[in-house]
Amino acid sequence: MAKMKTPAMEKIEKKNAKRKKPVKSTPAYESWKRFKRNPTALLGLIVVCILILIAIFAPIIAPYGYKTQDYNSMMQAPSAAHFFGTDQFGRDIFSRVVYGARYSLMIALFCTIAAFFSGGLLGIIAGYCGGKVDTVIMRIMDIFQSIPMIMMAMCIVAVLGNGIPQLVAAIMFASMPTMARNNRAAILRVRGSDYIESSEAIGVNQFQMIVKHMIPNAVGVMIIYFVGFLAVSIMMMSSMSYIGVGLAAPTPEWGLILNDGKAYLTSAPYMMLFPAMMIMITCFAFNLMGDGLRDAFDPRLK
Repeated sequence: MAKMKTPAMEKIEKKNAKRKKPVKSTPAYESWKRFKRNPTALLGLIVVCILILIAIFAPIIAPYGYKTQDYNSMMQAPSAAHFFGTDQFGRDIFSRVVYGARYSLMIALFCTIAAFFSGGLLGIIAGYCGGKVDTVIMRIMDIFQSIPMIMMAMCIVAVLGNGIPQLVAAIMFASMPTMARNNRAAILRVRGSDYIESSEAIGVNQFQMIVKHMIPNAVGVMIIYFVGFLAVSIMMMSSMSYIGVGLAAPTPEWGLILNDGKAYLTSAPYMMLFPAMMIMITCFAFNLMGDGLRDAFDPRLK
């Protein structure tokens, strides 16, 4: 028996057909859908976005300049006039912490990018070439990795001096072995795939093989390592500034603010509490993002 359709039913079907739009199902889109379903990863992303906005609009958010000294307001506890209190020079700690987001995030990003394009490139070459090239590169990286990262960074800064370029170079060289090893592992994961062997069989040159076939298929894992190293860079930078071998005063870097307040830990603990909380929240947010990206790009690891 034929199924009857009324004019009203046909009109509804036409409306529904117009509303239906083709959905592009790409690996990136599927990864984003999995990422959105992870509430902790979304929380980390939201916190990171808020920190980026704070860094961008620091001059608007901060009520005072980070170098402004008020000797009539020294060592004041948190209040309506000074949300996080003031330090021994009368500087507003809230303003310094807000400006510190700009310095800490910017320097951490530069450090991670530099390590990614130096050690990461060596890792990609080692993973693709294999054999003697892989052995030579990774044994050199093993020599560097035998020295603790923070110790190597401190030695480099001691030689080059204080400053943002010197700090970026120090953290880059200290992070390079680990970044090389991680990227090598990402390339080795796709090195023996069928599409790589097929590309080699039809004569694809090595440069195209790496750029067009291997890196795009390993970029998900590389992004996870990149996000994770942002937290590592912030921790290293803050640690070095805290012990006095990082940036120089009056730069409002979170580790340097901690260093300024360590002498007043018992009398004015708020001087160390708020910058320490910013470091903790930032690193925690990046770690949540990294875990979410890991589950999004490779659900089998969840």
